This record gives sequence, structure tokens and C-alpha cells, in this order.
Amino acid sequence: MAAFTAVIEDIKRQGIDEAHIICLGDVVGYGPQPAECIDIAMGLRVTVCGNHDWAVLHEPLGFNRIARQAIFWTRSVLKPGAFSFMGRKRKHWDFLRRLPRSFQDGDYLFVHGSPRSPIDEYVLRSDLDEILGEMTPKLRENFEKTPWVAFCGHSHIPVILTSQPAYYNPRDYYDAELHLNHDYKYIINIGSVGQPRDRDPRACYCILDTSTPSIRYRRVEYDIAVTQELIRKNPDLDDALADRLEIGA
Repeated sequence: MAAFTAVIEDIKRQGIDEAHIICLGDVVGYGPQPAECIDIAMGLRVTVCGNHDWAVLHEPLGFNRIARQAIFWTRSVLKPGAFSFMGRKRKHWDFLRRLPRSFQDGDYLFVHGSPRSPIDEYVLRSDLDEILGEMTPKLRENFEKTPWVAFCGHSHIPVILTSQPAYYNPRDYYDAELHLNHDYKYIINIGSVGQPRDRDPRACYCILDTSTPSIRYRRVEYDIAVTQELIRKNPDLDDALADRLEIGA
């Protein structure tokens, strides 16, 4: 929750209201405060379903031991009783159940995984061979399903790919604008708020300016130690989840 709160506060400092924020899923699944994170997400414009959100509701298929253990604990915290029809747990559970697989606003598509498989497919830099100027069939299909710009997460690693084909380094657009060209399509991975994996422990998010149109990335410092302590105090969450936060991996 510390990372989520820090990002929301930074977004507000940019003059952006919570009613304009779109969350790309995995609100729960690894962290020690799932209910509190859902409370924040409920105040946003849209949240799409991530693979961890889906796993809490169903089954953590294909998850490693640490992630699966975290899912089972998260479910135990969030799932209401059979005869519970009201209250905080029911509201949180129903919120997860109603998360859409994707959200589209004009030419902008928002998913957790990929345009062709919104919940659980990775889009990676390795899907594009810059030297040969070729993309994998998977990436080609995803661009075919992209209206113009698709935003995704899932890998926790920021990536900007275009149908030219080309790759842009997100680090070049930390507080700098990348103007979007209508001559080709974009698939943009916004990185991760709560668990970055690009060796930068700061929370990561992206601002879309539809009037320009352009995007820019923001990296936000937060009190990692607070979240680490909560994880380490929880016997159902592996300490590795705390350790990785300080190295961004």
C-alpha cells in the first residue's frame, strides 16, 4: 500500500484527479495489505483484471510456490463467508469479481497482459528484433489487436514497442515527453507500482496526455522498509517478497 499511496499522491501533484486514473491490475497478490489496496483502487476511474486478481478468485495456475502461497493467504483475507451479503469483505470481493478484462477509450486500449490475451500474456522487448527489424508472430498479432495505443503491465518491466517496428527506452522518458505518432501503433508497458523488476526499486507509472498526444514516465520514491516489515511479520508471505523490493527485481 505504501507504493500505491505514494503514486496516487504524486499523480495528484501533477494536477491529475483520481477520477482519471486507470489501474492495469494486480491490485492484490504479493503485498501484505490487499484490502487497503482495493480501497484505493475502488476510488479510481477504472481497474482492469490482472492475473493475480484472477488467481485470488479462481486458482493460481502456473504460479511458483512463493506466488501461490501469497495468493492463498490473500484469498483467506479477502473472501467473505458463504452467508456474508454486506460489509467490507463483500464489497472487496465483488469489486474483484467485476474487474473487466480490458478497457478501451477511443484509440487507447488498457489491459494487464496483452491486447490478444488481456490477463496473462507477456509483451516483452525480446519480442522485437531491432537489428533485423522483425517482430515475433505473437507481437504481430498483438499489434493487429491494438487500435492505436495499448497500455499493459504484467512483466513489471517498462517497455515501449512500436509497429515500425522499433523500441524506445522508457528511461529516456522519465519526466520527458514521447510524442505519439499516428503513422504506427504502440504497445506500452507502464512498469509496476508495487514490485518493479527493472532494477529500479522506485514505483513506476505513466502519464498519458491525450491532447498532445504524448506519454511520460514517472518514478516515485516510497518507504520500502514499511512494506518489507509487514511482509516479514506475516508467516504466510515469503521473505523473498520483501527482499526483492529494495533491488527492484
